[in-house]
Amino acid sequence: MERLTGILSKHVTPALTAVSDNTYMSAIRAGMVSVVPLTIIGGMFTIFAFLPITGWDKIIAPYLPLIQIPVTGTFGLLAVFVCFAIGYDLGKRLQQDAFISASISTLVFLMLQVQMKDQGFSSEGLGSKGIFTAILIAMVCVRVQKFFTDRNLVIRLPESVPAVVYESFLSLIPMFVLVVAFWGIRFVLGIDIDHLVQAAFSPLVFALNTLPGILVYAFLVTLLWSVGINGDNAMDAIVAPIFLQYLSANVEAFSHGQPLPYITALGFFTTFVNVGGTGATIALALIMWNSKEPGFRKVSRISLPTQIFQINEPIFFGFPIVLNPVFMIPYVLNALLLTAGSYLLIEWHVIAKPVVNVPWTTPPIIGHYLVSGGDWKAAVWGVVSIALAMMVYYPFARIAERQRIRETSEAEARKRVG
Repeated sequence: MERLTGILSKHVTPALTAVSDNTYMSAIRAGMVSVVPLTIIGGMFTIFAFLPITGWDKIIAPYLPLIQIPVTGTFGLLAVFVCFAIGYDLGKRLQQDAFISASISTLVFLMLQVQMKDQGFSSEGLGSKGIFTAILIAMVCVRVQKFFTDRNLVIRLPESVPAVVYESFLSLIPMFVLVVAFWGIRFVLGIDIDHLVQAAFSPLVFALNTLPGILVYAFLVTLLWSVGINGDNAMDAIVAPIFLQYLSANVEAFSHGQPLPYITALGFFTTFVNVGGTGATIALALIMWNSKEPGFRKVSRISLPTQIFQINEPIFFGFPIVLNPVFMIPYVLNALLLTAGSYLLIEWHVIAKPVVNVPWTTPPIIGHYLVSGGDWKAAVWGVVSIALAMMVYYPFARIAERQRIRETSEAEARKRVG
C-alpha cells in the first residue's frame, strides 16, 4: 500500500491536480455550483406538491399547476443558467468583461434552441438535456471573445462615451461573428449541435447510472482524497452535469406520476455515500470518541460536530487519513460498500430514488429522508449505513490506536533513557 501511495503521489497526483486547477474545468465547476440553489428551490416546491401524506394529492390537485410553475422556472431553464454562469466565470478568469461574456454565450445558446417551424424555443434544450451544449457554447464563445480582444479586432469608441456604451460596442464584432457562425452551422447547414453533443456524452451518461460505473466513480473520488486531492472537486466538472440531468429527469417523472428513471441522480453520492463526509468518516469519529490514545480522542471529539454537517476535514487531516495506509483502506472500502448497498436497495425498490437536491451540509439520516422525497426507509438506511461504516473502520482504528500508543511509549522510554 505504501508503494502504491508513493506511485500515486509522484506520478498521478500532479497530473490530476493540473486537470482540477485547469481554467476551463474550474469555470465549469463554478457554473454548476451556481445553479444548485435553483435545484433546491425547485425541489422544495416538488416536495410540497407531492407530500407523502394520505389524501394530500386530492387537497393539492386544484393548485398543482400553480405550484409547478417554480419547478418549471428552475429545472426547465437549467441549461440557460448554466450557460450564463459558466460564461460569466470563464470571462472573469480570462480577463474579459464577465457580463458581456455571459450575455454572448447565452445569446448564442438560446439561438440554437430556436425551432424553425414556429420560431419558438425547444423546451428540452433549455432544460437539463441542453446542459452539455450550454457548457460547450460558453467555452467557445468566451474563447472567441478573448481572441478578438487580444488582437484588438474590436470597435473601440472614445473614452469619453459612457462605459456601458463603450463595452457594448467592444463586444459587437465577436458577438456578430459568433451569431453568424452558429446560425450557419445550425440552420443553414442543418447540423443539430444538441444532438451531436448529447451523442458524444451518451456513453458516460449511461455508465454513471450503472453499478459498475458509479463504483468506479466512488473509487476514484476516495482514492484522490486519499492522496491529498479534493476528489469531489476534481471530478465535479465532469460528472455534475450528468447527475444534474438525472435529477431533472427524476423530478419531471415524479411530477407526472411516472417511474423515476435514474438511481444515481444528484444527491445519491453526497447523501447515500458521503455519510458524514466522504468515506463516511463520521463512523470513525464515533469509534474513536473514547479512544485510549489522547490524540485520536481529541480529534474525534472536535470533528464530530462538523461531521454531522458533512464536513470531515478535521478528522481527515487530523488523524490523518490522507497518505495513511491504515486508514486509506477502510476509507475507500466504505465508499464502495455504501455505493453498492445504496444502489442495490434503490434498484430493488426498497428505498426511493433521489428526487430532491438538498444542501450537501444536510445531516445524515435527515438528508436520506429528504433526498428520497420523504421515504422513511431511506432514513433507516442512513442509520444502518453509519453502523456498517463503523464495522469496517473498527479493526483498522484499533490497529492505528495500538500503533500510536506503542510509538508514544517508545518515544517516552527513549526520552527517559536519554
